[in-house]
Amino acid sequence: MNKLLDAPQTSLFAPTQEHPRGLMRGLDPFYETSAGAAYLGDSRELLKALPDASVNLAFTSPPYALHFKKAYGNVSKADYVEWFLTFAKEIHRVLTDDGSFVLNIGGSWNPGEPTRSLYHFKLMIALVEKLGFYLAQECYWYNPAKMPVPAEWVTVRRVRIKDSVEHVWWLSKTPFPKADNRNVLRPYSADMYRLAKNGVKATVRPSGHNINSSFDKMAAGGSIPSNVLDDRVATEMLIAGNNSANDLYTMRCKEAGVPIHPARFPAALPEFFIKLLTDEGDLVVDPFAGSNTAGAVAERLGRRWMGMELIEEYLEASKFRFGV
Repeated sequence: MNKLLDAPQTSLFAPTQEHPRGLMRGLDPFYETSAGAAYLGDSRELLKALPDASVNLAFTSPPYALHFKKAYGNVSKADYVEWFLTFAKEIHRVLTDDGSFVLNIGGSWNPGEPTRSLYHFKLMIALVEKLGFYLAQECYWYNPAKMPVPAEWVTVRRVRIKDSVEHVWWLSKTPFPKADNRNVLRPYSADMYRLAKNGVKATVRPSGHNINSSFDKMAAGGSIPSNVLDDRVATEMLIAGNNSANDLYTMRCKEAGVPIHPARFPAALPEFFIKLLTDEGDLVVDPFAGSNTAGAVAERLGRRWMGMELIEEYLEASKFRFGV
């Protein structure tokens, strides 16, 4: 066992909230902290070691079914749905009844033509219809750092526009997963402050929505987010880039001369959903941990975490996220 810290790890949580390593009986972690544990191996097998209904949130971004191969491995579109269902079946089993499964997945172009694949939509339908997940809500991550590809259609022939949005599907085991949007309230906009000062006239909009006298009240302490991760709250998209070049993880990888994971998501992405869907002490699991962004964010927010990754060099470098 390769512990992250030299001293024996003790749990920071209540006795009923077991350290994640205790849930994986018979399996030693690749490294661990006081709040979590990282495991090297195929998460289809690692997930089988977890007890039923032991995970509050599974948050992950698996390799996408792209039409070109990536260094971290990716499955063809034709095989993708059946391949991923083998993981999702175990995720469904280990979720608590009020738990959630948040899946970040990008779209793909069909080879040889400027048309889009439907593989990710087929996957979402299979998760619901074959495995019994519920689609709690579909969200979108707007990543302004995405490259204008495929170049042939976007920058050469100029017949398509840049694809900058990825799907983030919030799925659940039952229709009523634990969630509290008060944990992710956004600052009120200037327009809201203006309404609060001037008041609004009760009316019925042409759409049929009632605007009543409480519309301008600000007692909640913030506005309900439209799943936006910065101050721009006018769209229903998560806005965050993944091109950070000076965060601790990236700098330490460069210093050590080890590969930087090529498909990192920004910390804002798991942070939003961890706050929305879990309480302190809950267990967050990422079956495709990569550089273990989700684990590091979970620990910072006072949650327990477990990361699973197939490629050792990525898991080794993920230690840098914990300042070691």
